Amino acid sequence: MSVKLRSLAFRSGELLSYLAGFLLTGFFVVQLAQGEVQRQGGIAEFEQMAQNNAEQQNSAAAEASDSAENSQLNFDDTGEPDTSLWAAGRISDYQASLQAELPQVLGVLEVPSVGLNVPVYATNSELVMDRGAGIIDGMAYPHEPGNIGISGHRDGYFRVLKDVQVGDAILVQSLEGVKQFKIDATEVVAISDKTLLRDTDDQTVTLVTCYPFYFVGHAPKRFIVTASLDTTNVNQN
Repeated sequence: MSVKLRSLAFRSGELLSYLAGFLLTGFFVVQLAQGEVQRQGGIAEFEQMAQNNAEQQNSAAAEASDSAENSQLNFDDTGEPDTSLWAAGRISDYQASLQAELPQVLGVLEVPSVGLNVPVYATNSELVMDRGAGIIDGMAYPHEPGNIGISGHRDGYFRVLKDVQVGDAILVQSLEGVKQFKIDATEVVAISDKTLLRDTDDQTVTLVTCYPFYFVGHAPKRFIVTASLDTTNVNQN
């Protein structure tokens, strides 16, 4: 083969490689965009539920119109999801879950200091945690008294919890309105330690994810964030 033909073959291969890379990048961007639509869809579903709840309260009793208006929640556009901290495998699981049907949305969890804003579902199955956060089985729901236990994947949405600080705010939105909690502590515990998941007399929030945040395989411990109701800045409904 002449030098000219070899050069032409090399250039053709190079161009095909660039084209393949461009197509793969485009596919990945489309998948992320679809994922964001699904995530915001969950939040929008809860917003519609809250609006319907307020309308039912208004029609049931005119004198309750003020409280019904307060229970109607408004959500800001959360923008595109930041997957820069996510593991590649978690992104793949997230993309694979986009066509699945999810359980009921109970509320929205927000930790403003680390940019976390996700829908909270009625259970904490693997599928749910690929798409948001879920209530730990047996723990309180956002509209109930007691310990609200919420779990998420440490290589997905909950990876940002590594940067939370004591005193940071946690917002939990339910059909009752918005309640603000203040982080009291963060702890690393053994996987078998359920002490911090016990029920509480006062309404509290416990966020749970695996630990270490960057670990190959099944992480051996749990990272726990505990928060108490901020009575200085809270919807008391």
